[in-house]
Amino acid sequence: MSETPPNTLQYRFDGPEDAPVLILGPSLGTTWHMWDRQVPELAKTFRVFRFDLPGHGGALAYPAGSVAELAGRLLGTLDQLGVQRFGYAGCAFSGALGIELALRRPERVASLALIAASPRFGTADEFRQRGVIVRSNGLDPIARTSPERWFTTGFAAAQPAITEWAVQMVRTTDPGCYIAACEALAAFDVRSELGRIGVPTLVLVGSDDQVTGPAEARTLVAGIPDARLAVVPGASHLVPVEQPAAVTDLLVRHFSTAWQPTAFDSATGQMAIQSAPVHPALSAPPPVGPFAEIGPAAAPPEVMGRPDPYDAGIKVRREVLGDAHVDRALGAADEFSGDFQDFITRYAWGEVWDRPGLDRRSRSCVTLTALVAGGHLDELAFHTRAALRNGLTPVEIREVLLQAAVYCGVPAANSAFKVAQQVIREETTPEE
Repeated sequence: MSETPPNTLQYRFDGPEDAPVLILGPSLGTTWHMWDRQVPELAKTFRVFRFDLPGHGGALAYPAGSVAELAGRLLGTLDQLGVQRFGYAGCAFSGALGIELALRRPERVASLALIAASPRFGTADEFRQRGVIVRSNGLDPIARTSPERWFTTGFAAAQPAITEWAVQMVRTTDPGCYIAACEALAAFDVRSELGRIGVPTLVLVGSDDQVTGPAEARTLVAGIPDARLAVVPGASHLVPVEQPAAVTDLLVRHFSTAWQPTAFDSATGQMAIQSAPVHPALSAPPPVGPFAEIGPAAAPPEVMGRPDPYDAGIKVRREVLGDAHVDRALGAADEFSGDFQDFITRYAWGEVWDRPGLDRRSRSCVTLTALVAGGHLDELAFHTRAALRNGLTPVEIREVLLQAAVYCGVPAANSAFKVAQQVIREETTPEE
């Protein structure tokens, strides 16, 4: 176990020090112990590296705002340890990490296994809604329902100790780090980039996975040029825990046969198979730069004039109001109202909401107050939802409306409280 400064991750090693490094990444809400049943066999051949996500398993609570940022922390940890090249197996959230590494740092990844993974995890609205639930109710509602998402009904009934272990793992996770991970998954979408993954890839999924099931697995296999599919019968989302022997066997076979010595050609950006054998853990790629280099390359600066704010505006508008709301608004636009939708996307969202002077929480406070003053109750409803997504708690929204009552009038605030109360009930009540 290690000390964990903010730019690195909590980790542990198992297996021979001179063996190739194989990384095992956990899913959201779990710890590295989800891989306990795989380690004894894998550690016979590999130097197994496991890590905890921020705020999980006792790791320090330094939230990561994106999958790319967390990939940077993982690479920073490996750089400090002198690990250059590695195999990587990640479950669910850590599957996204593996895809990110294979896309942005292909010279580091020798072979890849994606377990219960997807190029896009549900919808952005679903994960931001989960963040609202956690912010308002804590992690207990998520913890209590985790066995339903992670295991088949038969396994959960037959293994009460494992089921309780799963619940406790979630309960002991830092809520802020969990919410940040939900936001990271909400923004994760690499469907158009899968064709650029150039390493041998095993896509492994439980046959009964209702979270990221066989359909998502087949999307990965169809998109990644050198990928094969393995469906494990009688398993749900946390397949390494539910069917440990099957998963161990698949990982051993994949990483033992698909781990080819390669070199990275910086001129072409491609991987090339070498004629002479090279130790996979020691084949040195070009030096890795700062963590911030993880992720897509920055867009080129504008040559003339200001950039069109529409693209930034639609991105912020979707992040704040949710895809479903924005899709309804844009879908209802016609020749008469289409220009108005473009206008508010460009100027309200692209020019004002995207300015750096205030954070989104502050902008939500200002917006709620203005809507109370104007009596705009329809807009108040969807901006109350937006405020919850931007990180305001129900208590903070109440305080905004109380302050508005003083300066905007009691009747206006009375109507606002009724609207906001209904929205908060709808948004923060966990589904049973």
